Amino acid sequence: MSELAGAVRAALAERGEPVSKLGYFCAPFRPADGPLKDSVIKTYRGGRDPELLELLSRRHDAYVDCLTKAGVRLPKTQFLILHQTGYLQPVIVQDALPEDSLLRPQIETAEIDEALRLLDKAATSIAFFWLAVSNRPERIGYHPSIRNFAVDDDGPIFFDTFPPLIGYSRYEMGQLLLRFSESGLIRGFGRLLPEQIRAIQDEWYSPSGTIIGLVGSAIRLRPDDRDAILDWARNFAASRLTGDMRHEVEAHLARPPRLPALWTGMRSLLGLEGKPNV
Repeated sequence: MSELAGAVRAALAERGEPVSKLGYFCAPFRPADGPLKDSVIKTYRGGRDPELLELLSRRHDAYVDCLTKAGVRLPKTQFLILHQTGYLQPVIVQDALPEDSLLRPQIETAEIDEALRLLDKAATSIAFFWLAVSNRPERIGYHPSIRNFAVDDDGPIFFDTFPPLIGYSRYEMGQLLLRFSESGLIRGFGRLLPEQIRAIQDEWYSPSGTIIGLVGSAIRLRPDDRDAILDWARNFAASRLTGDMRHEVEAHLARPPRLPALWTGMRSLLGLEGKPNV
């Protein structure tokens, strides 16, 4: 790990342009050269709270293990805490994915039949994840938005492991959303109206909400194909989902889903782009 930490420090010293500006938590970047040139580095807001950060590290490892056991494909992902002068810096290093495998640009540019095929692959993997973790005792979430997926010949690849959505209560996750936000504006807003920040996470912990979020994002990307996307989503729910998840998705699809107003408003306020968060 010390060798990796040294490589990360060198890359941070030569940091280039971020590969994404969506970043509620960070702006990922890919080094131009060096041993990590085939990696994406994600740095998070540092601090002087070692107990919180050490727990975060353990939970991240547990979450990666949970995702993997649930059949979710991940690029090689490593979490480390850099001991900087006077503070600790959480960092994630992931193998970079081919740009042409990212789901968002594929959805945007594909013919509608291909776009629906890609959505079907993503939705199938989401439903499988929730089935795989249904008997686990921990509070487990998942944030499988279009921008957090790639799809290659072997299927979907998920790459958003922060914050680790395992073992934290709703209140604790709300605290993490504030603690690690890069925006002082959001941190101030959250101190005044903490419930509004806590509500950001609710879709991540809702099996039906993750499917509805995928459909809503697809419609936002391809508004002219709304009817085709809704037809696919309704057929998917009827034929591939069961129980409460099916009923909840079908109820939500009675009208075109939209991204939560709180989240879209926050993105607009922060000037964030809806690009892949890699």
